Amino acid sequence: MRILLKVGITAVALWAATALIHGITVQGVTGVGDTAGGRALTLLGVAVVFGIVNAIIKPIVKTLGCAFYVLTLGLIGLVVNAGLLWLTSEVAARLELPFHVDGFWAAFWGAIVVGVVGWVLNLFVDDDD
Repeated sequence: MRILLKVGITAVALWAATALIHGITVQGVTGVGDTAGGRALTLLGVAVVFGIVNAIIKPIVKTLGCAFYVLTLGLIGLVVNAGLLWLTSEVAARLELPFHVDGFWAAFWGAIVVGVVGWVLNLFVDDDD
């Protein structure tokens, strides 16, 4: 049940990024149409992809780039998160999910929005399992 809540929070955070950042777009899933429900299904699918990308790639990048994290006092994490969001956009395109991040700067600011909105929403979630 907790994983569904996390996927929902990530989907809302991705929706906020699409609403606030020019260059991040979402459309309805093919077959459903470009309705609010179709966009919500797309965002849920992209949230799952984003979670998988973060679970697999982020620990590897953090381990290999440990020196850069120390050298930049953690600011390289913003670039890493932008890259992961951009990668999520590419994976979503291959899975035929109509979610697109148009360039590095859109990914950079989008990753910040996703991080902040996700953090705020997680404040309201009980940590007990």
